Amino acid sequence: MRLPLPLPSPSPMRRRHLPLPLPLLPLVLLHLLFAASSGSPSSEVAFLTAWLNTTAARPPDWSPAALSPCNWSHVSCAGGTGETGAVTSVSFQSVHLAVPLPAGLCAALPGLVSFVVSDANLTGGVPDDLWRCRRLTVLDISGNALTGSIPSSLGNATALENLALNSNQLSGPIPPELAALAPTLRNLLLFDNRLSGELPPSLGDLLLLESLRAGGNHDLAGLIPESFSRLSSLVVLGLADTKISGPLPASLGQLQSLQTLSIYTTALSGAIPPELGNCSNLTSIYLYENSLSGPLPPSLGALPRLQKLLLWQNALTGPIPESFGNLTSLVSLDLSINSISGTIPASLGRLPALQDLMLSDNNITGTIPPLLANATSLVQLQVDTNEISGLIPPELGRLSGLQVLFAWQNQLEGAIPATLASLANLQALDLSHNHLTGIIPPGLFLLRNLTKLLLLSNDLSGPLPLEIGKAASLVRLRLGGNRIAGSIPASVSGMKSINFLDLGSNRLAGPVPAELGNCSQLQMLDLSNNSLTGPLPVSLAAVHGLQELDVSHNRLNGAVPDALGRLETLSRLVLSGNSLSGPIPPALGQCRNLELLDLSDNVLTGNIPDELCGIDGLDIALNLSRNALTGPIPAKISELSKLSVLDLSYNALNGNLAPLAGLDNLVTLNVSNNNFSGYLPDTKLFRQLSTSCLAGNSGLCTKGGDVCFVSIDANGNPVTSTAEEAQRVHRLKIAIALLVTATVAMVLGMMGILRARRMGFGGKSGGRSSDSESGGELSWPWQFTPFQKLSFSVDQVVRSLVDANIIGKGCSGVVYRVSIDTGEVIAVKKLWPSTQTAATSKDDGTSGRVRDSFSAEVRTLGSIRHKNIVRFLGCCWNKSTRLLMYDYMANGSLGAVLHERRGAGAQLEWDVRYRIVLGAAQGIAYLHHDCVPPIVHRDIKANNILIGLDFEAYIADFGLAKLVEDGDFGRSSNTVAGSYGYIAPEYGYMMKITEKSDVYSYGVVVLEVLTGKQPIDPTIPDGLHVVDWVRRCRDRAGVLDPALRRRSSSEVEEMLQVMGVALLCVSAAPDDRPTMKDVAAMLKEIRLEREDVANVDVLLKGGSSPPHHVHANAAAIADKATSSTSSTPPCPQGPSNSCSSSSFSAIYSLSNKAKSPFG
Repeated sequence: MRLPLPLPSPSPMRRRHLPLPLPLLPLVLLHLLFAASSGSPSSEVAFLTAWLNTTAARPPDWSPAALSPCNWSHVSCAGGTGETGAVTSVSFQSVHLAVPLPAGLCAALPGLVSFVVSDANLTGGVPDDLWRCRRLTVLDISGNALTGSIPSSLGNATALENLALNSNQLSGPIPPELAALAPTLRNLLLFDNRLSGELPPSLGDLLLLESLRAGGNHDLAGLIPESFSRLSSLVVLGLADTKISGPLPASLGQLQSLQTLSIYTTALSGAIPPELGNCSNLTSIYLYENSLSGPLPPSLGALPRLQKLLLWQNALTGPIPESFGNLTSLVSLDLSINSISGTIPASLGRLPALQDLMLSDNNITGTIPPLLANATSLVQLQVDTNEISGLIPPELGRLSGLQVLFAWQNQLEGAIPATLASLANLQALDLSHNHLTGIIPPGLFLLRNLTKLLLLSNDLSGPLPLEIGKAASLVRLRLGGNRIAGSIPASVSGMKSINFLDLGSNRLAGPVPAELGNCSQLQMLDLSNNSLTGPLPVSLAAVHGLQELDVSHNRLNGAVPDALGRLETLSRLVLSGNSLSGPIPPALGQCRNLELLDLSDNVLTGNIPDELCGIDGLDIALNLSRNALTGPIPAKISELSKLSVLDLSYNALNGNLAPLAGLDNLVTLNVSNNNFSGYLPDTKLFRQLSTSCLAGNSGLCTKGGDVCFVSIDANGNPVTSTAEEAQRVHRLKIAIALLVTATVAMVLGMMGILRARRMGFGGKSGGRSSDSESGGELSWPWQFTPFQKLSFSVDQVVRSLVDANIIGKGCSGVVYRVSIDTGEVIAVKKLWPSTQTAATSKDDGTSGRVRDSFSAEVRTLGSIRHKNIVRFLGCCWNKSTRLLMYDYMANGSLGAVLHERRGAGAQLEWDVRYRIVLGAAQGIAYLHHDCVPPIVHRDIKANNILIGLDFEAYIADFGLAKLVEDGDFGRSSNTVAGSYGYIAPEYGYMMKITEKSDVYSYGVVVLEVLTGKQPIDPTIPDGLHVVDWVRRCRDRAGVLDPALRRRSSSEVEEMLQVMGVALLCVSAAPDDRPTMKDVAAMLKEIRLEREDVANVDVLLKGGSSPPHHVHANAAAIADKATSSTSSTPPCPQGPSNSCSSSSFSAIYSLSNKAKSPFG
């Protein structure tokens, strides 16, 4: 027998007669009044009017002079309307009351049966005395702004059947005392609050409970109590979007009445219990976004009423059970983003009600079964990103209701079936990245509802069908990366809705049709890498919304049309690699939104127009290289204050470089192979500029040192004076004297080395005995192995290894900034000394083996060549010291840019951050996938990612953990395990670092870039790690660095997708993490599809799942590409020219060459 709960004691406020706030005073007086005369019609009138006296939303018929409230709106009484019955019901829904709940409600309205005030902006807390409403069966105060805790005294409301407190701001635990409502309670709605703690096991005593919903309480944690198996009347169990963890109890299979099981976006783990197959009334299972593993239970196929089975983004394995073909009521089956293997069961074709079949991003093999065509209700069929092979079944053309067909990123072959043209309702078709051959079926362009057609990166051939002009509904057409030949039909003008037209990287010839100017909705046009000829049509200027135009690498000739200046929305114009001639039209200066202008590799002549210098938005790149331009650099070029990249190489420009001194934001510059003369502006950029970027200008001073740098006055003219000229001559004399001195010292040094070798070199006792007298560890003779052509000696390096030059310390050693006499600056890492020093070791051959191991290891590292890995110049070592030499990165590390330099992180625009994380991914992918044997970095962190002059990422300290380990240089076991905050969780129990450990560390770095927070950051609430903080935050945009939140909605969406990739990388289980090759491919794809992801989300997922379903974005993010992340060949390879024109394309090329899940 259940004992009644203790009743609350009288209020201390009332007992002590403390002064009350004025707004509450009328309510308390009324409460005292009604304690003596409660329940009379006049007292109910007074109470209710006093409650809403302060709100403008009080109904007009609520007159204080009324004898009874029974005729009022929102009020019902016993016996209906009239003046004698007691109030039994008060109901306000979606009325903005903005008042607190009244105290003394039960005393004033003792006959109250139903109190429903929802979505009314009620404030304050839930009164403790609501239990006194002894007849109250319905209490619904949901959708308000109520705060505080849930009163435990509600357990004494003995008649309560429906308790709805959801969608407020209530906090604290769920009171176990609610279990006292077992004799009556049927619905308990607590979702979307701020409740915390664990689920009380006592709730299992609510045997009449039909609905238990506590989802959306992000701090609700712990296990699902086994006692819930006693809720024999339960119809709905909702615990989604919480921290509920552990396994799904097998005992839930006892809930014979259960219809909806909704526990998505939590931390559930373990297998799906086969016992769920006993819940014969189940209609909806929502378990997506968890960590469930193991196979799909065949017993689920015995649920005759099951309509929705959503299990996407877990870690499920094994095949799809054949028994799923018995789910005759099934409407939606979503198993995407798992590790499901095997084939697609042909039995799924027996499901007459199936509308959504989502199997994307798994390891499914075999073919697409033709019998799927028997599932005639199919609306969406998504089997992309698997290993499916064979032909596309022509039978799919019978699916008359099909709207979305995605089969991209598989191994499909053969022709595209012409029967697909029968899919009259088809809206999106993506068959990209397969091995499809043959022609594009002309009938596809006659589908009236088709908005997206993507056939990227196949082996399609033949001409573009003339029917292309009848595709009036097409918004995106992407056919890039095929072997489509012939000309572009003039009928393209019929594509009235086309927004993105991608015909790049094919074999198209003939002219660019002038009719493209009639495609008035066109925003992006890519015709690059074809064999198009003739002039660029002036009619393109009529497409006023055009944002990106890329016709690079064709055979176009003629002039650049002046009319392009009318394209006010144009942001990227890429005309490189053609035969365009004539002057650069000054009218291009009217394209005020232009961010990137690439006219390189043409035969343009004349001067650089001053008008180009007035393009305010030109902040990415201006590339005019490889033309025949003449004249000086315009003085107004300094007005391009936001410009990051400038390439003027391989022209015939002349004059001096003084105008470039004002480009403060310039990070990459190439002026090589012109006719420039004079001195160099004395700016940070020019002092750090590679000589290759200045080469080929015979009159330009490039000798190195200070002699070539001059200050620039306010007018851009060099500042020269008699005193400065004298000082310059004086410095020259000093330089000559130093050169003579250095030569003499070098000769003497060589003599000393030869003498030392004759006296005993490489481990003889005489050498050891003189260590303390001859200068310590750096005095031993050196062995030197260069991996590049170097212009300095070991001695020049060694003498700079002083404390004043230290720029960093890490787990592997100390890093020095070393200035060479030639003006070159390099970085030198001195590895930590061996624990077995030369002074105490015996000559047992061990030291020789260590040296040999070290030499072999660094030779492997020296063979590495990649654009995103810091260049290894060479190494040198002696008896007790090992030095590694690298290119010096003046911008320092990513960690320093983000956290150490005041304001530097805030100045990193999103595009720069994106390039950094992409470059880092490509560098790590090269170490993992292109080096033999693979190189595991073991210490990926922000401080080991260096930033180049144009803010590209360079991976540093690669391979050093192996060096430290093999050479016994580690000072502790932590040396090879990574850095605090970046270490993968499995290291704690495996004590092993793998490629997947690097992936985890990289994911932490990406979150660091996105949030601006360090992995362990004092500003993160509750001392959480950045990974846990991001995972728990429901508003993912809210964790972004404040400097990024102001960006456009499309950029923020792109950031959130990159965050999704990062969260995949930091998956708890190593096998759940993608490879770095896949990560790099995902990041490139996200940039490609920024414009369309939001629209795709609506198209694919609208109305097919419960709230918070964001599967479309997740699917786009989790695209596991199998293509290589770069064209970089396996190591080793030759070095690249860091100032070549091709290096600029990686920075600002249009994103149209990689694969696409859906455009």
